[in-house]
Amino acid sequence: MTTLLLTGALRKANHAGVLVPGIVLSAAVGTLSMLLAAQPWFKGMGLSALTLAIVLGMLLGNSMYGRLSAHCGAGVGFSKQTLLRLGIVLYGFRLTVQDVAQVGIVGVATDLAMVVTTFGLAIWIGVRCLGIDKKTAILIGAGSSICGAAAVLATEPVVKGKAEQVAVAVATVVVFGTIATFLYPVLYALNGAWGLVPAGEQAFGVYIGSTVHEVAQVVAAGDAISASTSDTAVIVKMVRVMMLAPFLICLAIWLRAQARGQVADAKDSSFAKAVPWFALGFIAVVVLNSLQLQPAIVNEWIVVVDNFLLATAMAALGLTTHLSAIKKAGVKPLLMALGLFFWLVVGGAALNAGMDAWLA
Repeated sequence: MTTLLLTGALRKANHAGVLVPGIVLSAAVGTLSMLLAAQPWFKGMGLSALTLAIVLGMLLGNSMYGRLSAHCGAGVGFSKQTLLRLGIVLYGFRLTVQDVAQVGIVGVATDLAMVVTTFGLAIWIGVRCLGIDKKTAILIGAGSSICGAAAVLATEPVVKGKAEQVAVAVATVVVFGTIATFLYPVLYALNGAWGLVPAGEQAFGVYIGSTVHEVAQVVAAGDAISASTSDTAVIVKMVRVMMLAPFLICLAIWLRAQARGQVADAKDSSFAKAVPWFALGFIAVVVLNSLQLQPAIVNEWIVVVDNFLLATAMAALGLTTHLSAIKKAGVKPLLMALGLFFWLVVGGAALNAGMDAWLA
C-alpha cells in the first residue's frame, strides 16, 4: 500500500515537473508583454498586454521555440488551457452588477443590440458569404462583438479552435481596433456637423464603449476626447464585457444542438456538458465582486494576477501558432473583419441614435 502511494506521488511530482519549463517560458513572455503594455507609446496605441503577448509568442514560436518544444510543450499546453480558464473566471473581478445600473437602460440595450447584431452578421458574412470555416468566423465574431482578444480567448475552449484560428481572430482585433483608436476622435469632431450620434461627450462615450473592440482601445479613444467621455465609454464597455458569460453559454448550447443533429448521442448532448464551467465561474465571481466584501486592495491584486494569467495564456497560444497556417487562411478573415468594423462604426452609430430616441 505504501509503495502504491509513493509511486502515485512520484508520478504526480514528475507530471508537475514536466509542466514547469513550458509554464515558465509562457509566463516570461507574458510578463514582458505586461511591461511593454505599461509603456506610454503602447498605451497611446491602445495595444493591450494580451495583444503584445501573442505577438511576442509568435515571434518566439516561429524562431527559437522549435528547439524548446520537446521540453516545454506540456507546460505551454497547460498554460493555454487551464490557466486560460482560470483567467476568464477571475476576469469577473473587474465587473459588478452596479455597473449595469450606472449605464441605464439605454446603455444596456445598446450593448445587447450591438453584441447580437455583430455576432449574427459575423456568421452570415463569414460562413455564408465568404466560406470561412465556422470556428474562425465565430472567434472573429466574438472578438468584434464583445471584448476583443479576451473574448477570443474565452470562446476558444467552447469552439475548440486551433492556435492559428485564434491568432487570425486576434489579428483582426488588433488591426481594426487600432484604426478605431484614431478614427473615433475624428468622428467626434465631425459629429457636431454630421449628427452621427446624440450630441455630447457622454453620449459619444456610449458610442465608443458599445462599438470599439478592446478595453484598452476604448480607453485610448475616449481619452483623446475627454475624461468624461473615457469614463462613460469604459463603463459601457464593462457592461458589454459582462455579456461574455451569457454569450458563451448560449454559444455552447447552440453548438451542442448542431452537433446533436449530426451525431445522435443523448448523453453527450446534455445541458451540463454544453455549458462551459468557466462561464458559470465568471458569473459567480461578478456576483461576489458586486457584494464588495473584499478590500479594494485585494481586488487590485486579483486584477494584476488575472492580467498575468491571461497574458501567459496568450503567450502560450502565440508559441504554438505557425505563420504558415495564418497565411493559409488568406485574406477572407480580414475582409470579414472589415465588414464587421464597418457595421460597428456605421451601424453602431445608427443603433446608438435609435436607442437614445426610443428609450431615453
